[in-house]
Amino acid sequence: MPTLRLSTPADGPRVMDIWRSAVDATHDFLSSDDRREIEREVEHFLPTAPLWLAVDGNDRAIGFMFLHEGHMEALFIDASQRGTGTGRALLNHALAMHPGLTTDVNEQNAQAVGFYERMGFQRTGRSASDSQGRPYPLIHLRHGG
Repeated sequence: MPTLRLSTPADGPRVMDIWRSAVDATHDFLSSDDRREIEREVEHFLPTAPLWLAVDGNDRAIGFMFLHEGHMEALFIDASQRGTGTGRALLNHALAMHPGLTTDVNEQNAQAVGFYERMGFQRTGRSASDSQGRPYPLIHLRHGG
């Protein structure tokens, strides 16, 4: 089981590596242009955002989560760590702090939708596009907690 800690500025490059790895493994529905554009946007804020990291025994980040006012803005796990309980550990930590946690998930990311539903989230709505207006529908979720 990973250890959880807050990120520091030194974690920025590894956080971006995790983001790329996770997106490439799970977001095959993105067009290549959108994938590049989203990465440019993410590079501007993610490396310095206040993140919760899941780290291995060598303090190497293997996943991260971004929480903001009871909403999980991001949960990304390095592709090599998928299925190891890292996402569950981060999510359980978030739920301990915010029992009514909300999040949004890309509708086309069926694995993520299934993960959240198995973890006790219920659908509360749907948007036809992502937060930047791109044609990637979002499912809005709230934990039953």
